Amino acid sequence: MARTKRKVNPVLPVTAPAEKPKRVYQAGGYVRLSVEDSGKPGADTIINQRELIQSYIDSQPDMQFCGLYCDNGRTGTNFDRPEFERLMEDVRSGKVDCIVVKDLSRFGRNYRETGSYLERIFPLLDVRFIAVNDNFDTLTAERSQDGYIVPLKNIINEVYSKDISRKLLPVFAAKQQNGEFIGAWAIYGYQKCADDHHRIEPDRSIAPIIREIFQWRFSGMSYQNIARRLNERNIPSPARYHYLKGTVKSERYASAVWNVCSVKNVLSSEVYLGHTVQGRKRSGFSEGRKPYRVPKSEWVIVRNTHEPLVDEETFQAVQQMAEKARAAYHERQGKYDALGTTPNMLRKLVYCADCKRPLVRYKNVNGSTGRRYYVYICQSHFNDPASCPKKYFHEAKLIEILWDTLQREIALAENLDKRVRQYSKSPKAASREAAVKREIAAAKQALSRAEMLYDSLYQNYAGKLMSEREYTELKGQYRSDMERAQARLDELEQRQKDEQRQTVENPWLTACGRFKEEQALTQAMAHALIERVEIDADDHVSITLRYRDEYNALLRLLAAEGEAVSA
Repeated sequence: MARTKRKVNPVLPVTAPAEKPKRVYQAGGYVRLSVEDSGKPGADTIINQRELIQSYIDSQPDMQFCGLYCDNGRTGTNFDRPEFERLMEDVRSGKVDCIVVKDLSRFGRNYRETGSYLERIFPLLDVRFIAVNDNFDTLTAERSQDGYIVPLKNIINEVYSKDISRKLLPVFAAKQQNGEFIGAWAIYGYQKCADDHHRIEPDRSIAPIIREIFQWRFSGMSYQNIARRLNERNIPSPARYHYLKGTVKSERYASAVWNVCSVKNVLSSEVYLGHTVQGRKRSGFSEGRKPYRVPKSEWVIVRNTHEPLVDEETFQAVQQMAEKARAAYHERQGKYDALGTTPNMLRKLVYCADCKRPLVRYKNVNGSTGRRYYVYICQSHFNDPASCPKKYFHEAKLIEILWDTLQREIALAENLDKRVRQYSKSPKAASREAAVKREIAAAKQALSRAEMLYDSLYQNYAGKLMSEREYTELKGQYRSDMERAQARLDELEQRQKDEQRQTVENPWLTACGRFKEEQALTQAMAHALIERVEIDADDHVSITLRYRDEYNALLRLLAAEGEAVSA
């Protein structure tokens, strides 16, 4: 019986692949300390970490330094840190693709979250991670089926942190019972004593302001007017004062002003009577829970530990005024409970055109008619009239304006939807769709052929119909053919989806179509179709609608295809 000759894949000439350029990583250094850096020599400081990381990055030929991110005074037991969040924003935007830290404990002490970043998030974002002193680099580290070994070290870090926390709790409690101050910084109006940081003394530049605040309130001035007077005199609020002194670093405090809340906090603090008040909040870390506030009955109050700024008579009179104000407020609140409330359907949509802050929805009741109504006011103006013009816009009027705008938007979408469907049935559109389908079919056929040739290689090699060199070369070539065919198929399928998204599946048409039967503005409609509403001091309403890009793309498509469109 004659032997049947097997088909042999042709050996095609293979060109040597061009050498890929070596990747240069955009490296961001991250440094962290759990307490504010005092700059003392010897200990682990921000400066030491910065110098180590900078030196390391400069010594690596495949790295380019692109920024330093510093969380000073932030715990490592969670990742709620402003500079770390800024780092991750730069990672997602592509500005940083390599993170360098001194060691794993500076990155984080919570092994679950740290492990999640190392095992899942960083590989997904194609980010290289290096802990210099731990000799750990995700580019070269060995990885088992269970992941890296380093999470074990983070378990030790977390246990170590909790153990320290448990051991320090009784020490801090004893200091509190003795009246020793253990806070990071003193309350507004006081400062730490230079010779003993566990004692506080009046801050001579602020103490007179505290006394004035109490006297103003004692004379009958409202919290709001006190805040306004302080702002008019350009007296820094507690948050801004600590920012200016450098005791807090966050930029959000740089422009903080006096408001009702900050005035109330001053007027209610027994610290100004000369008493040490501590233990109002517990970290909860050693207990495995988030920080939490404790009831006043559990606060640690030690009397007469420092010089008072306010006398007992004035302080108690102010507290009685506050209690009467609270009682009157609750009485007023209950007086109109029978009128009920309406949901805030425009929540997080309405903003001040001047300060860009959200406008506050404020409930009013007409005393003569008993009619309930809502207005939008600017919190910035309420806190400091000089900072922003007054806003007072009735919700009913705003809803009427928005409903009219969205009715016209939905009617326009319904009209364009008819034109889009007519266009989709036109010979030109049908021809274009058929062409894309033919190209997709051809791409699938090319991919199938490349896969078939690739699969048949080993059988021919095992049957000794080709040499090992031929097998290796053809294997590489057919794999490249498959990758090109798959890329072409993906491109065509994406083009098909994009064209559908531009026409019958246009998100703007779809969103508007959901609400064409509505008879009034609803919360779902408002949030689906409106991105932002701004109101200025002249009561001009500016509405930014959603899906503007999709709407404009649809107009361009219809215009290009000869459709007459008028918006």
